[in-house]
Amino acid sequence: MPKISIVIPIYNSEKTLKPCLESIFNQTFKDFEIVAVNDGSTDQSKSILDAYQDKIKIINQKNQGAAAARNTGAKEAVSQFIIFCDSDIILKPDALKKMHQALILHPEASYAYSAFIFGKKTFKLWPFDAAKLKKMPYIHTTSLIRKKDFPGFDVTLKRFQDWDLWLTMLEDGHQGIFIDEILFTVKAGGTMSNWLPKMFYYLPFLSSVKKYQNAKKIIQKKHNLY
Repeated sequence: MPKISIVIPIYNSEKTLKPCLESIFNQTFKDFEIVAVNDGSTDQSKSILDAYQDKIKIINQKNQGAAAARNTGAKEAVSQFIIFCDSDIILKPDALKKMHQALILHPEASYAYSAFIFGKKTFKLWPFDAAKLKKMPYIHTTSLIRKKDFPGFDVTLKRFQDWDLWLTMLEDGHQGIFIDEILFTVKAGGTMSNWLPKMFYYLPFLSSVKKYQNAKKIIQKKHNLY
């Protein structure tokens, strides 16, 4: 049984999928399985996946959204540890090794997260801080999680599904351990395409800012953060 299950939610990812997969195959840590969930793609994603069918587990389903695709993959995962790797992510060669080592060295932690790069911006982050997590989303979905502590993603949420996950785990008594290194990059224009520079949030008339604030209120209400 592999030590790590890598779940990749995929929707119309023909431009980024192959580099993502190759970055996984280039990992120094080799004891893993890949569970690729094709969430109703209409481009060439399925054809790309089929070319790797001898190396990965492929699940095809009707389009239900990223959260549902991740949950589907998690149900099929057989490993003690699980990581959700979006198809627009490139892992550093030692990403899995360092995340796995962090959880082995820190049995009190339920997940390991790191700094990362989105486009040209570096998210350096900081050690786990429960108070700060309640104020803002700062931990990326691509973190290594002990599967026994994973509660599943809330498929009713349109945004902040990752923030909701970490807050739910916090309420269950589970915390993370920070790795002070950049372990992956996210292609600009991918799943984090709605990210805006901080200065823009002082311009409340922007529709993207309004959507951000409304989504934030939904999470705050769900987790009683007012």
